[in-house]
Amino acid sequence: MTQSLRVVFAGTPEFAAAALAAIYAAGFSVPLVLTQPDRPAGRGMKLTASPVKRFAVEHGLTVAQPTSLGRAGKYPQEAADAIELLRATPHDVMVVAAYGLILPQEVLDIPPRGAINIHASLLPRWGGGGGGPPPPPPGGARPGRPLVEHLEAPPPPAPLPDGAP
Repeated sequence: MTQSLRVVFAGTPEFAAAALAAIYAAGFSVPLVLTQPDRPAGRGMKLTASPVKRFAVEHGLTVAQPTSLGRAGKYPQEAADAIELLRATPHDVMVVAAYGLILPQEVLDIPPRGAINIHASLLPRWGGGGGGPPPPPPGGARPGRPLVEHLEAPPPPAPLPDGAP
């Protein structure tokens, strides 16, 4: 089944690769995948691709591995190039799962339908550093949400409605 929504995906570890695989398997077009640069790993400190990059390459998806997305950071030209690539890539939404880089507001403003963050843990329903309310009694509603919409700081991300995929 092919979906019409075009998804730019940003993620790095195995958890994120599983999310990318689910998006891809559901038939969504993935015109661009952002992931961390290859890193030395193992005894020989051999450069190793992230699980997200391995999945993307195996499935013929376009991959970008910027060191930074912040124009004011250590790698401003690399950030500018990555942002221009994102702008030039036709897409509707960005899905982020354990990417590992801070996404500046400029990047979050690019996807026409916004950016969604998939979090590995259940985030408190009402947010905040101190956690959410106490868990509900057995059989009650779940206390949080694993998906949040990326918003401009400082407000915390808004939970998606119940039943969101």
